[in-house]
Amino acid sequence: MSLDLIDICICRSDSKAALFAPISLHIPAGEVACVMGPSGVGKSTLLDGIGGHLAHDFKMRGRVLLEGRDVTQLPPETRRIGLMFQDALLFPHLSLGDNLAFGLPTSLQGRAARRAAVDMALDQAGLAGLYDRDPATLSGGQRARAALMRTLLAEPLALLLDEPFSKLDPALRDEMRRFTFAHVRTRAIPALMVSHDPEDAAAAGGAVVALLDAA
Repeated sequence: MSLDLIDICICRSDSKAALFAPISLHIPAGEVACVMGPSGVGKSTLLDGIGGHLAHDFKMRGRVLLEGRDVTQLPPETRRIGLMFQDALLFPHLSLGDNLAFGLPTSLQGRAARRAAVDMALDQAGLAGLYDRDPATLSGGQRARAALMRTLLAEPLALLLDEPFSKLDPALRDEMRRFTFAHVRTRAIPALMVSHDPEDAAAAGGAVVALLDAA
C-alpha cells in the first residue's frame, strides 16, 4: 500500500498562478512523510486537494495515486483517505463512544459488533470504560487520541495529518506523536503530515519535503 503524489499543484479558480511549486512524493505503507513550509504557503490546501475536499475557488493539477489506483477524480467519500485536523473535532452532543462509532464503516453490521469495535478502539487509546463520557470532560490528550481512533475506525487506506500536534502543550505533543506514528506503523498505512515544526518531522522519521512558493 502506498500514497503517491505526482506533480501536484493548486491554483485559484480565477488564476493560473500556482500557490506552490509542483510536488511529487512517494509514501510507502507504514511511513509518515512530512511537508513543511511557512503559514499561508498552502499546506492545508494541499491536504484538501489530496483528500478531495478542495474548496470550489481552488483547482488542482496532477494526480493522486492510492495503491497504484488514480483517485484524483473520485469524490472524497470513496477515496478512503482519513484526515486528522489541528483540533480534536468531537461532536459535543454525542458521548465519547458514539463519537467513535460515527467513524465506523457501514460494512460493519450489528449493534454488538459495532460496540465491540468501539470498545477495542477506546482500550487502544487508553480510554477504556469511557464510552458514555461527555467529550467536554476529557483532557486535551484524551480528545486527541479519541479523534485519531475515530479516523482509524473508518479503515482509511491513507492518512492525512494537518498540523495535528500544534495546539497541544509540549508534553502532550511528544505523547501524541508516539501514539499517532505507532498506529500508522501498526496498521501499515501511508501518512502525510503537514507541519511547520521541525520536531514533528524528526519524530515522523520519513521523507521531508519543503513546500515552496511557486514564485
